[in-house]
Amino acid sequence: MISIALLGCGRIGQVHARTISSSKRAKLVAVNDAFESAASALATETGANICSAEQIFADDSVDAVIICTPTDSHAQLIQQAALAGKAIMCEKPFDLSIDRIHQCMETVKQAGVPLMIGFNRRYDPSIANLQARLRAGEIGDIEQIIITSRDPSPPPLSYIKHSGGIFADMMIHDIDMARFLLAEELVEVQAVGSVLVDPEIATVGDFDTVAATLKTATGKICQISCSRRASYGYDQRLEVHGSKGMLRLGNIHETTVEIANGDGFQSAPLVNFFLERYMPAYSAELAYFIDCIETGVSPTPSGDDGLKAQIIAVALTKACSTGTTIKI
Repeated sequence: MISIALLGCGRIGQVHARTISSSKRAKLVAVNDAFESAASALATETGANICSAEQIFADDSVDAVIICTPTDSHAQLIQQAALAGKAIMCEKPFDLSIDRIHQCMETVKQAGVPLMIGFNRRYDPSIANLQARLRAGEIGDIEQIIITSRDPSPPPLSYIKHSGGIFADMMIHDIDMARFLLAEELVEVQAVGSVLVDPEIATVGDFDTVAATLKTATGKICQISCSRRASYGYDQRLEVHGSKGMLRLGNIHETTVEIANGDGFQSAPLVNFFLERYMPAYSAELAYFIDCIETGVSPTPSGDDGLKAQIIAVALTKACSTGTTIKI
């Protein structure tokens, strides 16, 4: 049984806590949060102890930590966990500073502990199936990927202020998808952005509607469209076009029931947000993390995947602000 401590008891921390609680191979033994009420509520629900971060790192019975705290605390907690010999899974992004990520990765390397970055979409059953079929050559050589990612509504402005911007906060998942599916490194990017959803977002120097074009050295192209608003639900689609055909991944609806009448065909609404859409991915992600701890296999997405995604997010932010093509 793998003993896991959770740092950060907010929305995504609660998802991980409940996933651990449903596992037969792991146990949530400790939780920590800057807000005592959040830690207390989750401890009551799961039976875990409320501990300080220092207590967690000093406890030899804790095998692993999952970090779900605000972004600006990730690097420090990763380094502390690594020096304490804990296996680590950390939610994206790794850190907003490329230099800080390099420092952190060196600490992890020296400590020799596993580090996994929480790009959970790689473990979504449909995405994993699509990626496997790409690797099997089902549609030949990949030529173009189109990714659509739209949230139902923007997060609070207080969150956006410290998020690192839409490219590092929201699109970074799609950037990782592009790398995961293309299996080639991206070498140049272009981007445009607007504020069409909430004028207040412009006051903190961010966008709510963006589009990006990414290109590999062999010429493969990925187009990503992101918006902070979708009036019809959580919109997550992607299409991969290749020399022999196309693979397409559609949205998930609340049910598969359709009605046909004089108004035409109507289906159920889309699932509301990422928690509902990607819940199976979080379960598969945790199972894989436990596998890596038990077998000693280095996990993916790795720290290097987190680093490369952040480098591309920074490049897209610059491309959007300057209107130029940025070489990676």
